[in-house]
Amino acid sequence: MKERSLELSVLYDFYGALLTDKQRAIFSMYYNEDLSLSEIAENEGITRQGVRDALLRASKTLDETEEKLGLFRRYGSLDRKLGALEDIAGKMRAVNREKFLSPEIDDLVRELLGTIRDLREEI
Repeated sequence: MKERSLELSVLYDFYGALLTDKQRAIFSMYYNEDLSLSEIAENEGITRQGVRDALLRASKTLDETEEKLGLFRRYGSLDRKLGALEDIAGKMRAVNREKFLSPEIDDLVRELLGTIRDLREEI
């Protein structure tokens, strides 16, 4: 259950703007503020079933949008690849320090790591 909540929260970060105002409000109260269905129902002036239905519709919209667009999946793939590049850069730096002591290689590794950091900030 916690894993699904985390997944929905991440999908909300990507696609929350596509939900209705009411769905966003209910979703945020439930997943971000950790309010119960009863508390949300009282705040919104609707039934617990109404809250549950809104959460189910919001979840369905988030899942369907991810299925169609795949932004979260692509983000995860890109993040893993950037991590692999960071590892390779670290190994290059270590080999350079052990065998070559080349300032040019150190500069290139530093430049590579800077570019990776820039890409992480953009995604």
